[in-house]
Amino acid sequence: MADEPQKKPHLSALVGHTNGLTKPASLAAATRAGGGGGGSATASSKKLVIKNFRERPKLPDNYTQDTWQKLHEAVGAIQSSISIKYNLEELYQAVENLCSYKVSATLYKQLRQVCEDHVKAQILQFREYPFLVCCTDSLDSLLFLKKINKCWQDHCRQMIMIRSIFLFLDRTYVLQNSMLPSIWDMGLELFRNHVISDKQVQNKTIDGILLLIERERSGEAVDRSLLRSLLSMLSDLQQVYKESFEQRFLEETNCLYAAEGQRLMQEREVPEYLHHVNKRLEEEGDRVITYLDHSTQKPLIACVEKQLLGEHLSAILQKGLDSLLDENRISDLTQTYQLFSRVKGGQQILLQHWSEYIKNFGTTIVVNPEKDKDMVQELLDFKDKVDHIIEVCFQKNEKFINLMKESFETLINKRPNKPAELIAKYVDSKLRAGNKEATDEELERILDKIMIIFRFIHGKDVFEAFYKKDLAKRLLVGKSASVDAEKSMLSKLKHECGAAFTSKLEGMFKDMELSKDVMVQFKQYMQNQSDPGNIDLTVNILTMGYWPTYTPMEVHLNSEMIKLQEVFKTFYLGKHSGRKLQWQTTLGHAVLKAEFKEGKKEFQVSLFQTLVLLMFNEGDEFSFEEIKMATGVEDSELRRTLQSLACGKARVLVKNPKGKDVEDGDKFIFNGDFKHKLFRIKINQIQMKETVEEQVSTTERVFQDRQYQIDAAIVRIMKMRKTLGHNLLVSELYNQLKFPVKPGDLKKRIESLIDRDYMERDKDNPNQYHYVA
Repeated sequence: MADEPQKKPHLSALVGHTNGLTKPASLAAATRAGGGGGGSATASSKKLVIKNFRERPKLPDNYTQDTWQKLHEAVGAIQSSISIKYNLEELYQAVENLCSYKVSATLYKQLRQVCEDHVKAQILQFREYPFLVCCTDSLDSLLFLKKINKCWQDHCRQMIMIRSIFLFLDRTYVLQNSMLPSIWDMGLELFRNHVISDKQVQNKTIDGILLLIERERSGEAVDRSLLRSLLSMLSDLQQVYKESFEQRFLEETNCLYAAEGQRLMQEREVPEYLHHVNKRLEEEGDRVITYLDHSTQKPLIACVEKQLLGEHLSAILQKGLDSLLDENRISDLTQTYQLFSRVKGGQQILLQHWSEYIKNFGTTIVVNPEKDKDMVQELLDFKDKVDHIIEVCFQKNEKFINLMKESFETLINKRPNKPAELIAKYVDSKLRAGNKEATDEELERILDKIMIIFRFIHGKDVFEAFYKKDLAKRLLVGKSASVDAEKSMLSKLKHECGAAFTSKLEGMFKDMELSKDVMVQFKQYMQNQSDPGNIDLTVNILTMGYWPTYTPMEVHLNSEMIKLQEVFKTFYLGKHSGRKLQWQTTLGHAVLKAEFKEGKKEFQVSLFQTLVLLMFNEGDEFSFEEIKMATGVEDSELRRTLQSLACGKARVLVKNPKGKDVEDGDKFIFNGDFKHKLFRIKINQIQMKETVEEQVSTTERVFQDRQYQIDAAIVRIMKMRKTLGHNLLVSELYNQLKFPVKPGDLKKRIESLIDRDYMERDKDNPNQYHYVA
């Protein structure tokens, strides 16, 4: 038999009692039992249903009024800084209960009114302040600032406590009404409207803050925590900081640094002034970190930079940059670059002065003929100096690097041709035997530096001419310090200027290597001769097109030398028929053995010196005229040769009468008493030294070669274009020619080609040219 289902009773109760307030709640449950067959009962699933009260419980009479009274008392206690007689949790719960019964709007208005009344009352203490209106004393100002700061701190503390009690109101009603400020923001608004917006209070507060900052800037110690608190107050009160404080602060800062910049630029040297600027920037940056609002940083620093730097950029550089660069003041130059980089246009004006300095200083090195001896070394030292400044002081700035290169190119070409000539001679001095200044690694570094300077010169053909002449001397006289260094320099030139530039120089090395092979064969040939002779002859076979042009000089060789020349000629032409040998006596040199009272000596001498000294095997005394007749050496060359033998350090001959110059009629006597600490003595080969005539000759050959190159370029262009205007032709020539040339020189070459019928003028337009096939 199945059981009948039973209905559960309806249960309801009031739960949650706090301060006489009951929170409504309803609890109802129903269960249904279901029976099954088989004489056994099983429980069906149960369902729990919760229902609300049909009517909301009413608040006790006067509950809202009594509760607000408690809250009002608590707020008043907080504002009066006395203890609250109610439990804070109890007050918080009271606010929550009121909010639950839709009295939030009234509660917010009441709270605002209480706070507003209190804040309004605060202004009275400042209006009654005896020195509020008329007070300039800094002590009184400080007392005022402390008073306003205490008022602000008290207000903040009070609002924090009030908000903690009314937190439920803040997080529900206020949060849901976007038009209402939060309790904290309401407190800020009230303080701003009723205290800080008072003109007298605001002015006095900002005046006091500015006075403290002014005193700190002048070096006095001030209460920074007070400044931080007050400026934080102005910042928290929204637009008060920006509109009332910051504007005045920046104006006063501007005036201060404008006056300071003008005064200190007159009083201080540039390094000292820049140090002061740097110090001021650091100080202002520290103020932003310590007590100013972060938003003030950009306009404040910009103000300092403008007044202390931007207004004086040219004056600073004109007054002190040259001396800083002259004295290589690295730290001061670094500071200059860093400071100028902060100001708009600062780097650009520094670049201009930097370029002018390089050009002016470098030009004094290049254009002064008295400095020619040391020109290249001074340029290298100057280049090292500016490179170091760019790397250390200017942070490897590409603009400074590029402008430095342009400036060097300008200054080194202020004097055409001479720098190119002197660079070639400098390389010669470094690659010549006897240069003990540098190891192989140091020599390589010097050559690298030389190539940097070499890149700047326009007349590279002048360098080539003098380099080739000096290289020839080093190779022929065996005066090259290192074959590896020579090959390295050649490789650098080839990389810089191309294979065409170095083809003749490479040909010179090839000739020297071939000559060694020829001499091995010649010595074998001589061993098979019946009379090999007493002279050990070495000959260098030079291809005429590779080597500098030498003026042949006919001299009177002795019979044994002439015989050896003929033997070599027979040997060589027997192997290479159709060739012609031309002997260059000016390049010859020899080693002579001589006997003196002190003993035997060996002399390293030129061929001309050899011919003169060999005469004294036939006699002890000869006149200038007799020597000239016997040797056949040209007059000026002979005078230099005799000068080297009789007037130098190693005086193998004695001149009579004594004197530095060799005159007609002078007599020369063999010096049997000659003494020297060395066994092998090198007598200065004056004929190997470059004379003014040789310099002029080399330069003239370069100019002659340039004329040929100009002519070839004109013909090449006209052959391709057939007809061309004068200006276009000149423009194309400038693009093709690799050396500097003046328009007047080009015009002369064009006229020359017209005269030689390579081209002709147009009959109707004299500025138009036609190619003549």
